[in-house]
Amino acid sequence: MQAIEFFTKPQSIAHKQYEALRAFYVEGRSAAEVAEQFGYTLSSFYSLNRDFKQQLAASQAVEQFFVSSLKGRKPKETMGKVEGVIIKLRQQDLSVPEIKATLDAQGDDVSESTIYTVLKQAGFGRLPRRSVAQRQEALSSVQLSAPTSQPLSYISEQFSTQQSIGLLGVLPYLQRYGIHSIMAHSEYPKTQPLNRLSSILSFVALKLSSIRRYGADDLWCMDRGLGLFAGLNVLPKTAWFSAYSYRVSRGMNQSFLKALHRCWRQQGLLSDSANLDFTTLPHWGDAAHLEGNWSGSRNKSLTSILAVLGQDPDSGLITYGDTTVRHASQNKVVLEFVDFYQAHPDHPLNYLIFDSKFTTYEQLKQLDELPNPIRFITIRKRGKRIVEGLNALPQSAWKTIRVQAANGRTRTLQVHEQTVFLKDYGKDIRQLAIAGVGRIKPALLITNDFELPIKQVIHKYARRWLVEQEIDEHIQFFHLNRLSSSMVIKVDFDLTMSILAHNLYRLLALDLEGYSHLNATSLFEKFICNSGSVSITPEAISVTMKKKRHLPILLRALEPFQNQPIAWMQNRRLNFRADVSS
Repeated sequence: MQAIEFFTKPQSIAHKQYEALRAFYVEGRSAAEVAEQFGYTLSSFYSLNRDFKQQLAASQAVEQFFVSSLKGRKPKETMGKVEGVIIKLRQQDLSVPEIKATLDAQGDDVSESTIYTVLKQAGFGRLPRRSVAQRQEALSSVQLSAPTSQPLSYISEQFSTQQSIGLLGVLPYLQRYGIHSIMAHSEYPKTQPLNRLSSILSFVALKLSSIRRYGADDLWCMDRGLGLFAGLNVLPKTAWFSAYSYRVSRGMNQSFLKALHRCWRQQGLLSDSANLDFTTLPHWGDAAHLEGNWSGSRNKSLTSILAVLGQDPDSGLITYGDTTVRHASQNKVVLEFVDFYQAHPDHPLNYLIFDSKFTTYEQLKQLDELPNPIRFITIRKRGKRIVEGLNALPQSAWKTIRVQAANGRTRTLQVHEQTVFLKDYGKDIRQLAIAGVGRIKPALLITNDFELPIKQVIHKYARRWLVEQEIDEHIQFFHLNRLSSSMVIKVDFDLTMSILAHNLYRLLALDLEGYSHLNATSLFEKFICNSGSVSITPEAISVTMKKKRHLPILLRALEPFQNQPIAWMQNRRLNFRADVSS
């Protein structure tokens, strides 16, 4: 190319625009002549001239008008750094969706296809199929700094979540039963910058998701789905949870449980009966102020905290919890529970079912002397003389019956009914000796209900064993008593949050046709534990869940909540759908 051709036949778009406008303004040539020389249509040149004059009038830098722009997607300056993070996360055995969710939590917008391409170019193959425990163990090895927790701004965005996207399906239940309002108006403290509702939901999110929070610090901060559940960008870090719980008093927990109790009562979820049982929460550390209690799960006495739980036998909801029980006050727990329950006089408590260790015969007498006497069923301790007397009974004194057990199956039992006098009780009481329950000695049930048929008495007490299963569930799934914990949570508050999480699972289970009998562990594994993506727009929050065997059942249960505005999420409509891939 000769030097003159550089000016008369420009190659770049910016250069051609410059020479055309110079010929029009400096050389005074007509628009038609300039358009013909530089290959413009007349209307295109007029448009070019118009844009040039507008930029001059706006006092903008004119030199920017003649800068050539690169075609195609703009390269990301941080892509080199992100590639290193992607490779590091794969070396820690994270899958592509898990890497995507982790990068989203850090504010790096990288698609799954880009992550896959980076890994393929780096020579990584597909990960083998892993169990939930193996995936959680891999996630716990992530060592990346998460952003500071703050209220979600609900700007339009998309992000992925790792394993608990099904947790967002619990949000409509908080609104249906008014639980979000109970949280917002509770006596629990609020922090800066988190409000009371987001603070409580942060604890509930951890409880519902079965995060191994005791062995993996701040793991939850890498999942934006958990943050969305609490109305935050991400959940707070360990120190916040510990500091918050130590601002909570027993009175706050009791007030919160009473408010939940009113909610269950108003929704018709409570019967007139309650099961009561103790559980032992081991303590490690300075335990000079604690007492020794027998732990059935460890088959020995431990320095521990003695806690009590109250459960409705029909719905499975846990209505009461207390970790302040001492040996000196242990026998009074029954009356304290009655006081708690009778705070709602329009829904009286008629039946109590509990273990023989729960109270004394003197306390049983007080149940009879209440303004509204309460019927009870409990176990009587078997003395040597009592067992010898039962063994001496002729076979004709025993009645054979078939009763339905707690698991729905029927069992054949031998029952001997009689009325006995208890000295400390001060009067006669009904006693049922039951043989054929897998024990060498007969079990002894005593009750002050002389009218209830034998089968129903046995069935009521058999259902009390369910509360023992709930206690085991709290210990295992809700992490109620881990051996060690880097997150120090006040025990009574931890129990209260476990009760709330348990009840939310029960409410969800009631809508899962054919699965209402599942415990929290099974509900989490089948319905909650899943990955997916979330899209936030000015009108809605769309939750897309990966394909899974039980997903259609969950989506069917959530159909009544589709496009329902969520009050504490700026009234954005929440909807759920299945992804096309697994």
